[in-house]
Amino acid sequence: MAEFLIMALVGGVGIAAVAGPLGAFVVWRRMAYFGDTLAHSALLGIAIGFLFDINLNLAVVACCVLLSVILVSLQRQHLVATDTLLGIMAHSSLSLGLVAVSVLDDVRIDLMGYLFGDLLAISPEDLFWIYGGGVLVMFLVWRLWGQLLAITINEELARVEGVQTLKVRLALMLLIATVIAVAMKLVGILLITSLLIIPAAAARRLARTPEQMALFASLLGALAVIAGLSASWFWDTPAGPSVVVAALLEFLVLYTAPQSLRRA
Repeated sequence: MAEFLIMALVGGVGIAAVAGPLGAFVVWRRMAYFGDTLAHSALLGIAIGFLFDINLNLAVVACCVLLSVILVSLQRQHLVATDTLLGIMAHSSLSLGLVAVSVLDDVRIDLMGYLFGDLLAISPEDLFWIYGGGVLVMFLVWRLWGQLLAITINEELARVEGVQTLKVRLALMLLIATVIAVAMKLVGILLITSLLIIPAAAARRLARTPEQMALFASLLGALAVIAGLSASWFWDTPAGPSVVVAALLEFLVLYTAPQSLRRA
């Protein structure tokens, strides 16, 4: 087995493990469109990273965090409906990123690789970012688990009980931004949200508790990565889209299977 495939497999499983719990919160809080908005802004972060010669992962995280702060600030002012605001920010940030990339004449950028993932782009440095960032994300999710569940169930009640809801929401956005930054080379900017949402949605059919759903989402995501990369290796299909298709098949199987088999 080629070395690059092994690194992609190791990296993909690490991303799936981290994306599982966060994907559960994305599904519970109905933040799919918000995840797309952050993912689209990643291309602008890449352009900024090349422009100022800084680490791309840091540039993407910084850009996503800045966009998150702007979104939260605009939401609190109630000037525009949230879905309209997300649509404006998502497509504007993606367009700004494409324009910024086009004017970088002295830099060669594999745009398709960043948009849809590039199996060959996974490097030992990327594995460091995936597992280093993954450990940090999982630690923060573990520390904030109770507060995240509280604001998910009832944000007003959580605020009355003393939870700093704004800080917890910003922390969740920061965690999602970190996952987007480390996952963009495997599944690509346009497909990252799928790896967050589809395994979590599939896990919902199996889980009886929030903790079970987070665990099953990670396991189903890892299985999708293995199946997708295997399909890419044997049938020469694009790696990122193959992973997403594998996750979709898991979702369809679980949602069409008899109830007795899902609970077995």
